[in-house]
Amino acid sequence: MYPYSLTDREKEIAKYIIKGYSNSEIAKMLFVSKSTVKVHVSNILQKTKAKNRVNLAYILGSMEI
Repeated sequence: MYPYSLTDREKEIAKYIIKGYSNSEIAKMLFVSKSTVKVHVSNILQKTKAKNRVNLAYILGSMEI
């Protein structure tokens, strides 16, 4: 069971963050703007209470999302 209420898109972006992709790279792969990715990343950080991308990868890295 996944403990955070992430949307499907947020889960998709979280997977890319865990793999180490930048916002620019994620935006290109998903055909969205960097601003859109930034908003999703901010929402993910807020929902998971992660302090930054590295902390987020640590928190979510062992979970199947």
